[in-house]
Amino acid sequence: MANGSEVVHGFPHLDTVRAAITALHRRLSYDGVRAYGSSVAPADVAFADGEDLHLGAQRVARALVRQLRLPDARMIVSFREMHHAASVELTAGPEYFIELNDRFRRHRRDIGAALAHEITHVLLHRLGLEFHGQRDNEILTDTVTTYLGAGWLLLDAYREDEVSSQKLGYLTPEEFGYVLAKRALVFGEDPSVWFTSPQGYTAYTKGRDRALRDGRQPPLSAAGWNGRRRYAKDRRYAVDHPGSARPGHGSPYTFEYAPGGGLRVSFPCPTCHQRIRVPVRGRVRARCGLCRTILECDT
Repeated sequence: MANGSEVVHGFPHLDTVRAAITALHRRLSYDGVRAYGSSVAPADVAFADGEDLHLGAQRVARALVRQLRLPDARMIVSFREMHHAASVELTAGPEYFIELNDRFRRHRRDIGAALAHEITHVLLHRLGLEFHGQRDNEILTDTVTTYLGAGWLLLDAYREDEVSSQKLGYLTPEEFGYVLAKRALVFGEDPSVWFTSPQGYTAYTKGRDRALRDGRQPPLSAAGWNGRRRYAKDRRYAVDHPGSARPGHGSPYTFEYAPGGGLRVSFPCPTCHQRIRVPVRGRVRARCGLCRTILECDT
């Protein structure tokens, strides 16, 4: 797990984050994702005054194992000097060994965040879910941690002022906020009440704005006037120029002709980002076959 001193902002990994959300839905299925309806409670991952370091870390680890629905997974937590924030030994189990950076002895409030990321590595290992390359695989881990109800800890561990900064994980603070907002929209949660970090809360609001924007892209009926106007122009072009490679301008939708004839539009589901294809024929109601979201479209 990375522990970067220079905090990057914005959404540079958004394509990989969205691919991770899709991969998670495909691996767990609709019912599997819905089993994670409640996030880990702040009280379950907080250290009490005077609590023993090792016993407290084991208690928090058990809470996160329960949150991530890992069966028969015992986490052995130790502390040592190391470059990274944390690491986990991935074996067949039933015991997994997690090492945390010695600095967490002094910063106990962030132990839950570090453990959440490492225990998600165990979950992904058991699920056989991985991306190619360390960078993308770590982004997958951060995304899954957050989407399954433990990653708000990682965003709350982000703190930054004029003289110092701290951020755990590989996603930017705003990307953590984006995934957290995606989860909140699915499960009806309000994670804003859990933040102790003002900077974490601000990053969440920025990520939430980006997540809400996904549900306002054409051909969805909630798209704004500018988006609908651009979509209509691209649709006319597709009708007049079959097979041409338009639209551009970073649009999430593309037009294509069905094998039997007739124009279709393809676009990502705003919930799970699997691509959906619907006929171009005005108002259409579609259901995503992966996450079962009902989508009102104006094609």
